[in-house]
Amino acid sequence: MVSPSSVLPKVVDDATEATPRRAKWWYVTFHNVTAMVGAGVLSLPYAMAHLGWGPGTVALLASWGITLYTLRLLIELHECVPGVRFDRLRDLGAHALGPRLGPWVVVPQQLIVQLGCDMVYMVTGGKCLQKFAESVSSATAPRLHQSYWICIFGGFQFLLSQLPNLDAITAISFLAAAMSLCYSTISWAACVARGPVPGVSYAVRDGSATGTAADEAFRVFGALGQVAFAYAGHGVVLEIQATIPSTPTKPSRAPMWKGTVAAYLVTAACYFPVAIAGFWAFGRDVSDNVLVALQRPSWLVAVANMMVVIHVVGSYQVYAMPIFESVETILITRFRVPQGLLLRLVARSAYVAFTLFIAVTFPFFGDLLGFFGGFGFTPTSYFLPCILWLKIKKPPRFSASWFANWVGDNSFSSHYDLNSDQDIRSPYKLRDFRIYRIVSECSPVWSAFLRQGCIVVGVLLMVASTIGGLRSIVQDASTFQFYS
Repeated sequence: MVSPSSVLPKVVDDATEATPRRAKWWYVTFHNVTAMVGAGVLSLPYAMAHLGWGPGTVALLASWGITLYTLRLLIELHECVPGVRFDRLRDLGAHALGPRLGPWVVVPQQLIVQLGCDMVYMVTGGKCLQKFAESVSSATAPRLHQSYWICIFGGFQFLLSQLPNLDAITAISFLAAAMSLCYSTISWAACVARGPVPGVSYAVRDGSATGTAADEAFRVFGALGQVAFAYAGHGVVLEIQATIPSTPTKPSRAPMWKGTVAAYLVTAACYFPVAIAGFWAFGRDVSDNVLVALQRPSWLVAVANMMVVIHVVGSYQVYAMPIFESVETILITRFRVPQGLLLRLVARSAYVAFTLFIAVTFPFFGDLLGFFGGFGFTPTSYFLPCILWLKIKKPPRFSASWFANWVGDNSFSSHYDLNSDQDIRSPYKLRDFRIYRIVSECSPVWSAFLRQGCIVVGVLLMVASTIGGLRSIVQDASTFQFYS
């Protein structure tokens, strides 16, 4: 059953809010690109090296389509109750699963996504700052340890974290989105320009490079997690949609969907060329950060690394702002902490310091991607939105809408209301409806099988990539000199 109205967020009027909603659809594009395209794109050639040409390409394409679909579900659910806007994923979870179960299911997953992204972006920013400095300095210049560069990057986040909300970082988000497109283009263009390295091999690694076949099997699991990490954004999509004004005649889902599609086109333009060109140039021996593998031309590599730094500066804040808001709200409402500059300074600085500490302690870029991609991103990006949709919409079992959600194609049910006589009267919609009904009802057994298979595959992907990423972190930590 849908949760009672007592757990619904308070109904507010956009025109009378203290912070008015005035974002446009292109703001959505900037924020989504900033949230998605980042550290993940640089590791895609590395993931391809463990998966191979065929499975790697299929994994990228399937993840692109599935995550776009699940984003559509969340966008539709933002205003699924008339007069109410679910501005946070935890509110939607409480409405769908109940006030007790919902937060316990949704909030931990969302926190893992946001914390994981910020930790990885700390590592990425520090490593790219180091690479930039080494590219522009002479060979005899003194070298700083990697930990110091991560701390320098963290210093920027201490300052930017004092900005009030997402609207305040729109300019930074726009710059970060532009940088993502630029450094992705530089990455694949530089790979194409240099050509394949001598003796390049595209064979899937068999364990000879990492020790045993079991080690490589876990690396494959981690590579699946890296692909999952690349398609981020679900953890903050409702917060982004909350910045858009909405009226009964012009709901927020229309500009939100338009901006999301534009963002996914930009994402495709970044991801696929980098993954394919990077693997083509370096083969199975590609680094977990393709920019680190590139050495020439040094000035172009330096520019690209600085673009990555600028991008992850904005990406960190996109994921951190919802956490800042939640923590400050809890401190104010439950612990009666006075609202003001001191609260913001202490609470936000403590969060930045925590993510900085973890990044300095475990600066394993590829391993962190695999672990957080499986543990956090797979549930929120792949199957949790489908579960929330089914719990709220409650389509009849084995109906066209029910079948569409389980097989991962909601294009029909998103546009046509299968319970509406007006929609079914249209000859064109009636024809489509009959075709869809035939497909959905031809075999209830297969429909049930597909439903169970979708959930099982998602859970298996989550478990496998989490174990693979965690094992890789432990394995690399055993030979790593900490705080060096």
